[in-house]
Amino acid sequence: MTIRESLRPVLAVALLAPLSACAGASVPDHHPADTPTASKSAHANPQPVTASMPDIIGGNAGRAAEQMGPGTEVSFKDVSGKGRSVDDPAEWRICHTRPGPNQQITDYPVILGVVRVAESCAGTDLK
Repeated sequence: MTIRESLRPVLAVALLAPLSACAGASVPDHHPADTPTASKSAHANPQPVTASMPDIIGGNAGRAAEQMGPGTEVSFKDVSGKGRSVDDPAEWRICHTRPGPNQQITDYPVILGVVRVAESCAGTDLK
């Protein structure tokens, strides 16, 4: 028997050992979703997501609505007393919000009381 022939089994084991170790490590015995804890948490009664109204008084109505995201229903109300429709919120400034700043949002739509950018919020009220 030559040295080459005697090293064949040793080389084979040395080369295959890391492969089998890697293969064993990459195949889990069970899936986390199969465990009772994971399946309970995935199917448990979800808690409502709570959000707080940001303090956006004085800000641009268009940017504020964009920042609140598509999941937040927003309604604009002209609080100048002129009853105008708010066609382009980017041209309006926020005077009041419902709910108020830093209060929890519990109802939709969120209402932004607005006036034109060039107008003052003095004497306005969100009714």
